[in-house]
Amino acid sequence: MFHAPGPFGLIIIAAVVLILFGRGKVAGLMGEVGKGISSFKKGIKDTDEETRLEAAKEAAADPAKDKA
Repeated sequence: MFHAPGPFGLIIIAAVVLILFGRGKVAGLMGEVGKGISSFKKGIKDTDEETRLEAAKEAAADPAKDKA
């Protein structure tokens, strides 16, 4: 039914967006998207570190479980 636009179609879409919103708004929006992606990646990294620390604490707190 529908297919992805080619390179020429993407250029046309980008030009229309720039005309409608202006360069300042588009640049600001892209900056916010970049900050959001960075924040998301940092949150995932922090969660992974917390999970590893909790697992290490549990393993160190109950060494008798390993021997049983």
